[in-house]
Amino acid sequence: MKEKSITPFQKKVLFEKHTEKPFTGKYHDNKEKGIYSCANCRTPLFSSEYKYDSGSGWPSFTQPIKHENIDKKIDISLLIPRTEILCKKCGGHLGHVFSDGPKPSGKRYCVNSAALDFKKKQ
Repeated sequence: MKEKSITPFQKKVLFEKHTEKPFTGKYHDNKEKGIYSCANCRTPLFSSEYKYDSGSGWPSFTQPIKHENIDKKIDISLLIPRTEILCKKCGGHLGHVFSDGPKPSGKRYCVNSAALDFKKKQ
């Protein structure tokens, strides 16, 4: 489901499940306050309130804005089971969620910058 014009690289990340190289994405070091939405369909996914520096090189969040905006499925593409996260509305691949995040959630939603669009809080 394509609702917004996205770049060829964003298409690869969102719909062919590519991953950007660590520390190269435009939002990995973003410290501004605001909302991160799906780059394709603009569904609000993450808030800067839950963003933290995981040291991984990708934007990382302790939780989504609404859990119902995210789909999860098991990904065995690297032969090690991981939990893939996808935009619930358009099915776009966002990244993965891991259980090595900070308290209280203990989760690290590791997301490709290319899968996101950021709107600064006014």
